Amino acid sequence: MDTDLLSMRWRDGVFAHWRADPAVVARHLPDSVEVATHDGDAWLGIVAFVMEDIRPRGSPVGRSFPEVNLRTYVTRDGTSGVYFFSLDADDRLSVSIARSLYALPYYRARMHVDRDDDHLRLRSERDHAGEPRARLDLSYERVDGEASVPEADSLSAFLTENYRFFTRGTHLYRGDIAHEPWRLAPADATVHEESLFRAAGFEPPSGDPLVHIAAPLDVTAGTLTRVE
Repeated sequence: MDTDLLSMRWRDGVFAHWRADPAVVARHLPDSVEVATHDGDAWLGIVAFVMEDIRPRGSPVGRSFPEVNLRTYVTRDGTSGVYFFSLDADDRLSVSIARSLYALPYYRARMHVDRDDDHLRLRSERDHAGEPRARLDLSYERVDGEASVPEADSLSAFLTENYRFFTRGTHLYRGDIAHEPWRLAPADATVHEESLFRAAGFEPPSGDPLVHIAAPLDVTAGTLTRVE
């Protein structure tokens, strides 16, 4: 599988996850993928980062912009991966390409990422005509503990160490990425405002999320492949 058609660097990454009922999540998935669980729980996650210097192979010029996705974890034909319910990006061209070629659930949003030492705040607002409106206002900061690679079979690895993704547009598509293992650190987060869940058909999350922040990471990605 060619996974170096695009190269980029992901920085200021945060994973915020909430436990979910597998049956509830399954109702929002295509029949051809199954909910993946860890100790009996499904998980819904808001993942945000800045995609820095993203460029096609051989291009001398890259683009940089924040992205936020709402996701869960699935299996298909024995292979695990991420399933995206929505992807918001502050880049008109990238969103236009994804929506026009594949009808993917990519949305244009105004985003700002502010940093003050180890404290970050991300604001995202999607309010374009014809799209489900959604906002996210999330503050996060590192707590005590060094960044490290999660242990295999741990919950942290289940939530982050995924190198294949699925999403539905005009068809179900699969994509693959490649990178070194995530280096994660525990973090605290405050969700000031969140409506991505409701925009995707879920009830708003309850309780505090499980939060990790991630060290910057170089990533390569391939093209999307139609799987059904």
